[in-house]
Amino acid sequence: MKMTSIKMKRKLEDRLQVEEWRTSFNRDKDTFRVEWKESGQGITITLPNVISKWENRGEEALDELEEHIKEALRIMNETHHLEGKEQHIYPVIRAGSFPTETSSGKKLLFSEHTAETRIYYALDLGKSYQLIDEEMLEKEGWTADRVREIASFNVRSLSVDLKKDEVYGNTFYFLSTNDGYDASRVLNEALLEEMKAKAEGELALSIPHQDVLIFADVQNPAGYDILAQMAMKFFAEGRTPVTSLSFLYEDKQLEPIFILAQNKPKDEGKGE
Repeated sequence: MKMTSIKMKRKLEDRLQVEEWRTSFNRDKDTFRVEWKESGQGITITLPNVISKWENRGEEALDELEEHIKEALRIMNETHHLEGKEQHIYPVIRAGSFPTETSSGKKLLFSEHTAETRIYYALDLGKSYQLIDEEMLEKEGWTADRVREIASFNVRSLSVDLKKDEVYGNTFYFLSTNDGYDASRVLNEALLEEMKAKAEGELALSIPHQDVLIFADVQNPAGYDILAQMAMKFFAEGRTPVTSLSFLYEDKQLEPIFILAQNKPKDEGKGE
């Protein structure tokens, strides 16, 4: 029998029965919300998206969602401090359309990156992290520049384990450690310069979602098309999508590449 929003709402209610929480269903927007009764802080979920994941992966998808919701609500109900936690502060990449304020109106600390992406800053809490807002800085007497410098230093300390693949004469490198900061490694300038130095052709890259970073040593026109297809595929599958666009890395700058991906690379590129 076909899964509906009402049925999914009931499944989620069964999983999220906590005395201190309340749940609600917005029929018009097709959303389900879980929040703390006392503070009203919580998470709103779009049910059609959940149904789609459930149809593809079954109860495993709901297990992950349940864990994510419980962890997020736990964090919301705690007070976190930056002092003494310097080694746990990292930058995170988000889409340019990502909100600059929390649902409760707190202004998030962010920096501009590209026209498509923006840099936010996070305090790592183990299984998850909390985005740093301006109120946190004011309470602890920190400056935004201090957070940016610490985060920039820490991202350079993250491991870089690249998997390599060659397709139609182009070389692709994939970074996916699932530590929450794979996309953040695009801010490691030393890594970008290293990849640029060893590229035989042009260096392009893609940041389709939070948990993957793709480099491409583009040596023929098919390479751009393949990268565009990869970016679209990963973007559609990512839990935290960033951008389906790819970028060309030149003169220490990222320039968006606008490509209409074809169904299949041209055969003449194969084996070059």
